[in-house]
Amino acid sequence: MSIQAKNEIFDNVAQRLKLEGFNVVTKDDTRPWGGFFVLDEAQAQQFADTYFDGLDVNSLKIGGKLSPKILVVAPEKRLSWQYHHRRAEIWQVVTGTVGIKTSETDEEGEIKTYGPKDQIKLQKGERHRLIGLDDWGVVAEIWQHTDASNPSDEDDIVRVQDDFGR
Repeated sequence: MSIQAKNEIFDNVAQRLKLEGFNVVTKDDTRPWGGFFVLDEAQAQQFADTYFDGLDVNSLKIGGKLSPKILVVAPEKRLSWQYHHRRAEIWQVVTGTVGIKTSETDEEGEIKTYGPKDQIKLQKGERHRLIGLDDWGVVAEIWQHTDASNPSDEDDIVRVQDDFGR
């Protein structure tokens, strides 16, 4: 993965988010698999209107707030095989083609290929892995917090397997 290509894709995503009127709260382009943008939670409905065909965010609320995020995964890189105790997630591919594995157990399921506009819902506790295929993949994600008194965060990741030893 060239640094130039990574910088270019992150700059393009940042420009797109700015043009769409989103407030980026956090940007992390240091992950070995790519990185992410965390957006203002107050913009969850605008995010759903833009990336999830106007999905009503009220229908997504399980136990509190919703957190919009953009994931950027590099070609031939994989996020950890993971699950969460305090969130469910809904993903929709924005650009590129990605692979996603899911399973109810610690054994990885078969890889399924997703392209732009394809969507997947991940339940709390469901194991999952996002995989970059031939090109950069950009995925819109909404965290559905399941515990209003203890919202999910980056520490709510249980890694079953990780290519990067985290």
